[in-house]
Amino acid sequence: MVKKAEATVLQIANRDVSITNPGKVLFPEAGYTKLDLVNYYLAVAEGALRGAGGRPNVLVRYPNGIAEQFFYQKRAPESRPDWVEVVELRFPSGRTAEEVVPRDAAALAWMANLACIELHPHPVRADALDHPDELRVDLDPVPGVEWRQVQEVAKVVRATLDDLGLIGWPKTSGSRGIHVNVRIHQRWTFSQVRRAAVALAREVERRAPAIATSKWWKEERHGVFIDYNQNAKDRTVCSAFSIRPRPDARVSTPLTWDEIGRCDPAGFTIKTMPAWFKENGDRHADIDRHPCSLEKLLELSARQEKEGQGDAPWPPQYKKMPGEPTRVQPSRARRRQGFGEAGSAKGRRVPKHPLITVAQSTKKTEAIELLEKWKEQHADVAGHLEPADILTDSMRGRSSTWWRIRINLQHVPEALRPKQPKLPPIPNPWSAAPDGAARIRDRKSKPARKPE
Repeated sequence: MVKKAEATVLQIANRDVSITNPGKVLFPEAGYTKLDLVNYYLAVAEGALRGAGGRPNVLVRYPNGIAEQFFYQKRAPESRPDWVEVVELRFPSGRTAEEVVPRDAAALAWMANLACIELHPHPVRADALDHPDELRVDLDPVPGVEWRQVQEVAKVVRATLDDLGLIGWPKTSGSRGIHVNVRIHQRWTFSQVRRAAVALAREVERRAPAIATSKWWKEERHGVFIDYNQNAKDRTVCSAFSIRPRPDARVSTPLTWDEIGRCDPAGFTIKTMPAWFKENGDRHADIDRHPCSLEKLLELSARQEKEGQGDAPWPPQYKKMPGEPTRVQPSRARRRQGFGEAGSAKGRRVPKHPLITVAQSTKKTEAIELLEKWKEQHADVAGHLEPADILTDSMRGRSSTWWRIRINLQHVPEALRPKQPKLPPIPNPWSAAPDGAARIRDRKSKPARKPE
């Protein structure tokens, strides 16, 4: 049995913060430890608190590093220092939870000690939980889309925001995409902010239909998806200066628009960012001085609705909303066929998109391995697939995630299309959790298929 190192006590903001097992490796390939994580957030605390401070945060915990199971913890641990602030949130399900509100560098270090690699704040301040002060534009490229195309879509987003009198503050996502935050007055509800985001996504798609899309269902997307649903209540996005769970410990970095146009996201990591921040500071330091109005964007939404574009699909865990179209993925949608169409009889129902699920696992790496095995077994089919035909989904539950990989066979000749393989059920991610991960997770947040 490996003996754990003694705790290190750091004095931060006149508080003693205990770092337990400081040498625990959280990034296996790069070798970064828990203490490295703590020191990083202390080095960029001013910028990190501008993005996540004063807001309720979901704790996304990686107790055994990024290669092992992680979980979402909404409820703040009961055994916490009395100086760690919390605020009670009410979720769409009707449940409530007290979430952590970091206010200083000590709170960031305390969160890092819980192996919270990422910072995931809600778009609201702790003193105004029903009125967001941030519109979030998430540019999410489909598989196969290169970074240059994401940058091109970001240019369209910037021009659209300018035309609507809105100021966008861009940052790398820390993965493959770009985030643009718009500080707004605290006048509008979550539903109004999300509706404004839908209108913005559709307008960007209208201006650049070849490279951008507002289509919610993955099987219909192409290019760069503008994820408007990141503005739905209870959705969180990694904030500025948040580390991401990638092998190189990449950072979501605030930049100017010109820097976004020429940067390489791989250059911003836990290793390079402290020196970069010391030299450049926070590019978004003035964001709070420029709150904007959503009136023009909501007027655009009203015009779109008059033209036949009402609400767009919500995430599956939300209740059906007034005016929302039928919430069913196109591959499961059915349309009636008349006689003589593709040889089908009247009344027969056929899928719009030929999808099959080929892998599902609690670990992304295992799901990808299953995908590669499926490709080897169906080499004649794999040769017809395009990057966007492989749909990798992170299926988030109340406290954990599992991975599903589907194949869109739209480019495969019908004679070659394989049937849906029989897959084993998804195992409980905590059934064999190492190092007591099952014991330290939030007891009130058991794994489930749908989040709060």
